[in-house]
Amino acid sequence: MRHTIPGITFFLVAALAGGCATTDGKAAVEPKQSGTATVKLEKAKTETKEAVQASQDYAYAQKTEFVDKMKKDLTGIQEEVDRLSVRVDKSSGAAKADAKIRLEEVRQKWAQAKKQLDQAESATEATWDNVKGGVRKSYGELKDSFDKTRQWLSDKIEA
Repeated sequence: MRHTIPGITFFLVAALAGGCATTDGKAAVEPKQSGTATVKLEKAKTETKEAVQASQDYAYAQKTEFVDKMKKDLTGIQEEVDRLSVRVDKSSGAAKADAKIRLEEVRQKWAQAKKQLDQAESATEATWDNVKGGVRKSYGELKDSFDKTRQWLSDKIEA
């Protein structure tokens, strides 16, 4: 949705601009009508800017839902890490120490993602896109680390 409105507007502007020339390269519009084409082009540019602004407003308007969803996702990962930690504590063998190190790395990534999420809660409209990008990046790193650690534990430690 975010990229649809500017994309459609771009194609409309391109079509409008393309319609102003003939195939031989000469202007299809008389000089006295070129003012109309300029006005239409300026109007299209203004509409594009307004559409981009509207999509940014919409994204910022969804801040609460985004933060709530991310909190829920982080809580779920934290619960899974706690379960894996209990499983590691009950295990024995050479992999136990290595598993604890891997789980600690996941916990550190979780803390980074939580810190980014805390910043998102207090983000302003001007900083929202950057903060949201930071949250998504840190959450992606957390999720990747968690998935790899869970898979490694499944391979190394029996239930």
